[in-house]
Amino acid sequence: MTKKINPADKTVIGKEEWCALPELGLPAIKARIDSGAKTSALHAFNISLFEEDGQRYAHFDIHPLQDDNRTIKSCRGLIIDRRAIKSSSGVAEHRYVIRTPITLGKETWDIEITLTNRDAMGFRMLIGREALGDHVLIDPNRSALLGKKTTKDAQSLYKTAQKKPKKDKLDMVVLATNPNLYSNKRLMEAGEERGYNMRFVNISQCYMNMSASKPQIFYRGGQLLNNVDVVIPRIRPSMTFYGCAVARQFETIGAFCLNDSISIARSRDKLRSLQMLANRAIRMPTTGFANSPMDTNDIIKMVGGAPLVIKLLEGTQGKGVVLAETAKAAESVINAFKSLKANILVQEFIKEADGKDLRCFVIDGQVVGTIQREAAPGEFRANLHLGGSARAIKPTKDEEKTAINAAQAMGLHVAGVDILRSKSGPMVLEINSAPGLEGIEGATGTDVAGMMIESAYTHIKQGDKNRAALELPPTLPPV
Repeated sequence: MTKKINPADKTVIGKEEWCALPELGLPAIKARIDSGAKTSALHAFNISLFEEDGQRYAHFDIHPLQDDNRTIKSCRGLIIDRRAIKSSSGVAEHRYVIRTPITLGKETWDIEITLTNRDAMGFRMLIGREALGDHVLIDPNRSALLGKKTTKDAQSLYKTAQKKPKKDKLDMVVLATNPNLYSNKRLMEAGEERGYNMRFVNISQCYMNMSASKPQIFYRGGQLLNNVDVVIPRIRPSMTFYGCAVARQFETIGAFCLNDSISIARSRDKLRSLQMLANRAIRMPTTGFANSPMDTNDIIKMVGGAPLVIKLLEGTQGKGVVLAETAKAAESVINAFKSLKANILVQEFIKEADGKDLRCFVIDGQVVGTIQREAAPGEFRANLHLGGSARAIKPTKDEEKTAINAAQAMGLHVAGVDILRSKSGPMVLEINSAPGLEGIEGATGTDVAGMMIESAYTHIKQGDKNRAALELPPTLPPV
């Protein structure tokens, strides 16, 4: 229960303090004190909801200690609200709010805390001004005024809650270029939590020996990478050609790629992927493609006239995408791109989508999470990199089916399928073979990285193999 405190008796705290959340079973958690932030936040993942005696509760897991993902605590808290919170990056997410007591020094009082994944943040907890109230005074120049703890001290307060390793000690590689990217860090952590040997391998520092007798992959000046069980490719668009070549070499030596090189190449070729969707009768915006400037007017009419969208085939994250409001503007942009020898798609503009799209995250034929992305004011592209906001949403059965069919059309075990809501139903906008995890995990509270690791383990246990590393032509009769 909250109690009034005489100003003379207020506790002075620093900009960082160790606190406890006793009802959540957290005896020590280092928090950042931020009077500039209104709301407090606590690290949480694997969030699930349940009802008890007519009240809603959140069950969630937490790594209470920074840089220690082997210590895991499961908590439950009473849900009192769900609020839209805008992060420092400008992305709005809807978070569940719980009420629980906090202990700072010798004082204990109730506070409200939002639940969100703070793996990428410096502290597992942030205490905002609403929680501080009249209880304390802040000295912004000092830290740990209520007592210091080492990581070892804090670990001793927690019972070891490490997940049991699998019986099979698999060697897994995250194949990417940036080890500090949120998605790559989460995959490394999720694999280590499950007891696997995880290794980050930079695509650009791999080289190959292609021979019929002994194909090999080398890394950073001679390290042999021939004893790898699983590869999780996270190939950036600019590295597609070389990245697929490296993944293909891993397939050649018998490693299982969670998304194989053929599927990645298909999804990265926008024209090819749209043709494959059309072949499966999967709805998408009407799209035109031509080479000659003489066909410009016909292409514009083909997609229903202006306004229309013009896309560079090589563009990503909303780059190289232009909305042409009039036929004259469309003609000018198309001809300008063609004069630069750039390959472009001309696409129907789905006005009723209203600057919103869905990102459905598909793993092994199941939609494990969906967010609705909304474009920033004055923008028609909903990409988070362009200032868009995201919130968790439940897709319709038709939207789920469309996302699953699109991922299967590409042959992808893991895919981010972008969908527009149109008058005629869900339309596939794009399929991403290396979808980012920060947006989906932050908005839904789901351990998507862990699901990807579990998927790879399941495929290995079932003895699954990638398709042939090379797409060979059919055998021709002798001349």
